Amino acid sequence: MELSKEEKQIFCEVADLFEIPEGAYNFRVNGKSVGKRSTTNIDVETKPNKSGLDIYIKKGTKNEQVHIPVAISATGLKEVVYNDFYIGDDAEVTIIAGCGIYNCGNQDSVHDGIHRFHVGKNAKIKYIEKHYGFGPGKGGKILNPVTEVDLAKNSEATLELEQIKGIDSTIRKTTANLADNASIFIKERLMTHGRQTAESIYEIELNGKNSVADIASRSVAQDISKQIFKATISGKNQCRGHSACDAIIMDQAEVHAIPALDAKTKDAELIHEAAIGKIASTQLTKLMTLGLTNQEAESKIINGFLR
Repeated sequence: MELSKEEKQIFCEVADLFEIPEGAYNFRVNGKSVGKRSTTNIDVETKPNKSGLDIYIKKGTKNEQVHIPVAISATGLKEVVYNDFYIGDDAEVTIIAGCGIYNCGNQDSVHDGIHRFHVGKNAKIKYIEKHYGFGPGKGGKILNPVTEVDLAKNSEATLELEQIKGIDSTIRKTTANLADNASIFIKERLMTHGRQTAESIYEIELNGKNSVADIASRSVAQDISKQIFKATISGKNQCRGHSACDAIIMDQAEVHAIPALDAKTKDAELIHEAAIGKIASTQLTKLMTLGLTNQEAESKIINGFLR
């Protein structure tokens, strides 16, 4: 598998890959698969009628990983990819995705990834998705991921969603439906700068008895960038739901937090928290007394906040 320097950098940034990983994988570069492997317990199959993958994880699979990173280094490339994951009962698996765009031209490069997770009974998944953009061109680096999660009885999903830097425009939409005793935990980390825009949309349906949802978003908005955080949790049974948005706002940036809690029964316990503010001057002063410049102090605070 031959990759350019920029494509190797993307895979390092979004998937921590410095070499071919163990286990199942599919590497996608500029709209094509450049490497694919299945294992005894995980089948990675190319969709026959449209762009994307069907990934089947066998019942009872434990402690295995699937890597499906995407790299775009061709300016002007626009693609929509559909990936479906079928996780068997009692399986436990980690799925590492993510997409990076290197744009050196004047045309927009766009990747829209639609990921659907069908999680079986008593199964547990961890899904890691990082976004990253760079390059000297004036063309946009645009990512619009859609994540749909269907959780069966007693199953659990943990989603770690991170936008590292360099993405000019993104709309991230995540939906989930939970059955009895199912749980979903979502951790979002996001940074925008310049004229970048980012919108995060979460729609969670707590249909099952004793289902649980927790959404935690931390973001930093710099320069004149704009962020919108929308979280809707609907409780239709005895359930618990919680969402929290914590944001640092700097310069002339904008951050909008729009929570919605929809209780369909008296047994639904739903909570939302939001905090938006600037870096405290006392934090900056304390670090600067230790010898850091103002810029170094800001960077240290931001890195710690987004950790």
